[in-house]
Amino acid sequence: MIKSIENKVKLHNGVGIPQFGLGVYKVDEGKTIVETVKTSIDLGYRSIDTAAFYANEEGVGQAIKESAISREELFITTKLWNDDHGYDATLHAFETSLKKLNLDYLDLYLIHWPGKDKYLDSWKAFERLYNEGLVKAIGVSNFHEHHLERLAASANEKPTINQVELHPRLAQEKLREYCKVKDIKVEAWSPLARGRVLNEPTINYVAKKHGKSPAQIVLRWHLQHDIIVIPKSVSPARLKENADIFDFQLSMEEMNQIDQLNMNERTGKDPDEVIF
Repeated sequence: MIKSIENKVKLHNGVGIPQFGLGVYKVDEGKTIVETVKTSIDLGYRSIDTAAFYANEEGVGQAIKESAISREELFITTKLWNDDHGYDATLHAFETSLKKLNLDYLDLYLIHWPGKDKYLDSWKAFERLYNEGLVKAIGVSNFHEHHLERLAASANEKPTINQVELHPRLAQEKLREYCKVKDIKVEAWSPLARGRVLNEPTINYVAKKHGKSPAQIVLRWHLQHDIIVIPKSVSPARLKENADIFDFQLSMEEMNQIDQLNMNERTGKDPDEVIF
């Protein structure tokens, strides 16, 4: 049983990532992001997931600096945006992100979207950053199996993580199985489907049985499927609630009931439609 917010998943290169963390997409730069990150760290969160595109890396960096927790205890992720693909452009974008975050190294750097084919050159730059010790682990986001296959054909290092939209209505079972075989961990963005799954009768029924909220049930479902999860909130009460999922366990029957909600329904774009 996963009993603690401190529970880590070991990536194929030996690096440990907290299985539960904070995503900060659409959290405003300035006071909001600083306070949100600091509150989450105070509540026990140790993984913070941002991106160049989110335009809040500076606030994340400030919160880390003002936190009482040492840098080594935190796991910081950011991502390469679509405009910055290509070998040299990637190296420059990484430097910019690192400076904004005010860090000496990153724990995880992800290609945000694959696009058409520039990600192959970008990945070469990722490998250099990894080999130079500037990043503890490198990975991708929004990659389908065919993107991963194409990357594998020319890469020296395989991704440690594939971060994708994943929730009970988009269970990504085929992709999860593919990544499991390849020893690539799966991380879920939009794990609550932007709130759309919280009114599901099945989830509410299970929530009542456990005395938990629908969001807590869905996040627990992710954990028990060995998915890394990064729910977003700016509310201190919700941050606390989201993290309070380590004192119960869903039965196999309950897991199966939630599995059956899959409709292959996205809240975001299909990666094959994001062409650049």
